[in-house]
Amino acid sequence: MFKIFIIIPILFTFQFVTGQGISDSSLFVPIITGNYSIQLPGGDLSERFGYNSCVGASFILKTKSNIMFGLEAGYLFGNQIKEDGILDSIRTSEGTILTKDGEAARIRLSETGYLINIKAGKFFPILGPNPNCGLFILGSAGFLQHKIRIDVERNNVPSLYGDYIKGYDRLTNGLTVSEFVGYMFLNNRGTINFYFGFEFIQGFTQNRRDFNFDTMEKDDKKRNDFLNSFKVGWIFPLYKRAPQKYYMY
Repeated sequence: MFKIFIIIPILFTFQFVTGQGISDSSLFVPIITGNYSIQLPGGDLSERFGYNSCVGASFILKTKSNIMFGLEAGYLFGNQIKEDGILDSIRTSEGTILTKDGEAARIRLSETGYLINIKAGKFFPILGPNPNCGLFILGSAGFLQHKIRIDVERNNVPSLYGDYIKGYDRLTNGLTVSEFVGYMFLNNRGTINFYFGFEFIQGFTQNRRDFNFDTMEKDDKKRNDFLNSFKVGWIFPLYKRAPQKYYMY
C-alpha cells in the first residue's frame, strides 16, 4: 500500500503558466517531496517501542493564496523493542527458543508500520529570497499501523510458523490526527528546494489480533499512541516559469 501512495503523484503531469517568476510573486505550485523523520514515541506506544525512523513521500498543492493541502504516506521502522517478553512463553527454562531440530533459534524483533495522512494548512511567506519561501503549518487526519516484526532465521521454529506468528506480533492500528510546523525553501533557480520542521502525531488505536498467545487473552484495550518527530524533506516543485518555456523539476 505504501508503494502505491508514492507512485500515484508521479503519474500526474502539470502545466502551469504564471505571469511572473518565482522571485516576484506567490505561485500555485504542485509539490512532490521525499522525507525522513526521526520519531520519539509517547503514550502507550512508548511502552512498546523506543525511537524509530520514518521515510515517506507526499504530494502537496500550494495555492497562490498560500493555502496548502495534499496527501502523505510513510513507512515506519526501528529496532528499539521494549515489549520484548512476547516470546517468553515458548522459551525453555534456560531462556532458549528451540528449532524443530532442537537447536537454539536465531530470532530478531523489530518495529514496522506505516502512516497515511490527508493534510491541509497555511503558508506564511517570510524569511526567504522570494514569496514562496517561509513558515507553514499543517493539520492532518489519517491512519497509523504498527507491529512487532518477528524474523526467524531459516523459519524453523514450529511455534512461529505461518499464522502462529500473528499471535505474538501485536498488530495495532487506528485513526490519527497530527500537527506540523516547519519552514520551506524554494530556490529562485529551482536547484535547491527543501523543508524541515516538527510533527506531533496522536493515534487512537487498538490491537487487531483475535488472541495473544503469550498472555492467553484478547487485547481489546483502547490505546493512545503518540509520535513526536523531527522531519526533513527534499522538494520537487512542478511549475512553469514565464516567459521562459521550460519546466523546473
